[in-house]
Amino acid sequence: MFSVIYSFEVKPDCVETFITAWKKMTVLLYTREGSMGSRLHKVNNTKYVAYAQWPDKETWSKEKVNLPKSAIEYHRAMSESCIEIKTDYAMEMIEDLIQK
Repeated sequence: MFSVIYSFEVKPDCVETFITAWKKMTVLLYTREGSMGSRLHKVNNTKYVAYAQWPDKETWSKEKVNLPKSAIEYHRAMSESCIEIKTDYAMEMIEDLIQK
């Protein structure tokens, strides 16, 4: 399994727009590109961190060719809602002790 941690510095007046776009984009990545899903966490009023899982690095890094045109709008809404978007870590899982 391959996991990626993203951080988002969201403009104070754009939080709801960001969250809505993040959810819609995440669903597309899950249903069309092989993602195993993602969780969004709130650090404070404008800082958010997402943890996404993929079956492997290749699936995560390949060009996203199965996304509909609506993905462009969701990506734009996320980008315009944020001051900064970063991929903080891209990690190969070694051990998994999280209980389901």
